Amino acid sequence: MAEEDSLIKGIIKSFGLVFGDIGTSPIYTIATIFLITKPTQENIMGVLSLIVWTLIILVTIEYAWLAMSLGKKGEGGTIVLKEILVPLLRSRRNAVLVTYLSFIGISLLMGDGVITPAISILSAVEGLLLVPQFSNTPQWVLILVAGVIAVTLFLFQKKGTEKVAVAFGPLMVLWFLALAISGIVSIIHAPSVLKALSPHYAIKFLMEHGVAGFFVLSEVILCATGGEALYADMGHLGRMPIIRAWYIVFAALLLNYLGQGAFVIRHPEVKNVLFGMVYRQAQALYIPFLILSIAATVIASQAMISGMFSIIYQGITTRVMPLLKVEYTSTRLRSQIYIGSVNWFLLFSVLFIMYEFRESNRLAAAYGLAVTGTMTLTGIMLTWIFYLKNNMAKTALSSFVTLVDLTFLLSNLYKIPHGGYWSIIIAAFPLSTILVYTSGQKKLYRTLKPLERDIFLKGYNELYKNTNKIKGTALFFAKVTDKFPPYIVHTMFINNIVYEDNIIVSIVKCDTPFGVMGYFKDKLADGLRIFEIQLGYMEVIDVEDLLKEAGIDEKVIFYGIEDIITSNFIWKLFAIIKKLTPTFVQFYKLPPNKMHGVITQVEM
Repeated sequence: MAEEDSLIKGIIKSFGLVFGDIGTSPIYTIATIFLITKPTQENIMGVLSLIVWTLIILVTIEYAWLAMSLGKKGEGGTIVLKEILVPLLRSRRNAVLVTYLSFIGISLLMGDGVITPAISILSAVEGLLLVPQFSNTPQWVLILVAGVIAVTLFLFQKKGTEKVAVAFGPLMVLWFLALAISGIVSIIHAPSVLKALSPHYAIKFLMEHGVAGFFVLSEVILCATGGEALYADMGHLGRMPIIRAWYIVFAALLLNYLGQGAFVIRHPEVKNVLFGMVYRQAQALYIPFLILSIAATVIASQAMISGMFSIIYQGITTRVMPLLKVEYTSTRLRSQIYIGSVNWFLLFSVLFIMYEFRESNRLAAAYGLAVTGTMTLTGIMLTWIFYLKNNMAKTALSSFVTLVDLTFLLSNLYKIPHGGYWSIIIAAFPLSTILVYTSGQKKLYRTLKPLERDIFLKGYNELYKNTNKIKGTALFFAKVTDKFPPYIVHTMFINNIVYEDNIIVSIVKCDTPFGVMGYFKDKLADGLRIFEIQLGYMEVIDVEDLLKEAGIDEKVIFYGIEDIITSNFIWKLFAIIKKLTPTFVQFYKLPPNKMHGVITQVEM
């Protein structure tokens, strides 16, 4: 019984955390498709069939069945797929390719993440135009209202969403209920739309319309935006609650899309289909529905923002992104984090996108390119994993899904000149940051020429015997312990700073999402020990607490600062990133009164 209660709670939470984006797609999907397609009965049936089978193939099969059958300690997402695939590969070249594919996947998610709040909030606010008193509202006022909602949402992030998040699930349950009921009421007037459940109408539509039908796919994909959240959020809620919730959401979406189709058959002149349908069905309930739709779009945007924070944090801990300042907004839930620089970048981008496109239907013309890119990359990685694991049934199924993903991606390429380039430009920011940072870190490590352990120990033993030692314990941070960075060599051998007890602290990321373990390794020499902290790449840790638990009471903490001198443009960018972001020890919030930075000048 307790297990059943836990599952029900998990399902309700999933509605709020996972399905906001895909759940608000009915606000604009059908309306956008029939801006470029004539709403004849045949076209309506074809479009509805395409929507039904897009949801089945790209969300149910690709994410709910295939992707969610793969996970590490219950975690999902692009980085997890990379962590599963790389160990299966024998070729280093293939491992590098997969790493770059995951970088592109992460960046595309951010490119799309910006458009999600912009299109969701703006399209919901545009529902005001159906209220007689607001029917002549100028578009700039609607943009202003949408902008104020977005600013409020992003300003709220620093305070944390733990207290209000409790309401997200129940509110989204109400939203999906409203979608299902409004759909059913409309279907009753034109039950023939139920025939669209057959793929025959989708195939017929594509064959009859040729190239024009192919380009309609670029708008049909709007119904599946947010599908990747099923897999990305698996670690937060578990596989079972998300899958069960998806079947309920899928039913509600299906009923609503079929209902909108039935409404368009009877009212082909209506532009804002969902709001028009609800307004004709129950005028008295229209304002509450409009308020509920705005609440749903805010929840969808919140899920996107939290997802972005989570993706960036994964990127930081797996050392593909620079160390950004991370704040914890909950004392109870360590997974609730706030990254200021990401928050303001997203807010600025969302406001710019709203101002640039002005109307939700113009925004829809640019939306979907990054989504299909992410889905295609996921499909490629899934197929590769299943093939290497000799699961031929799933390999065949994921190959088919990838082919469908690729078809949608190709149809979306025409959006590039119509504003789709903005999602590419936005995605280019995180991608270029990742590429510059990872390349810079490798180059810096090679340039620093760390000292081999044997050579270091020879010099250290001599020094420890013949030098006056300072009382107490000194901590030195090093990424690896088989080689010693120049700042440690500089501190000990040039400045002759040697403490009675010298501890090298190394933080090692495991290839699993969770788990923390801190322990002393073998003593290297008199007064020289290694303390290793092993942690999963999703773990948020307090290094100071771990050191105290191990009985370490340090007097001083030394860390390295690199002063990069270069004439190369790429390395200049890398140097700027290093200067603007916290150092390793600042990121882990160690006591500032004990920290001493040792500068090493490096020519790159």
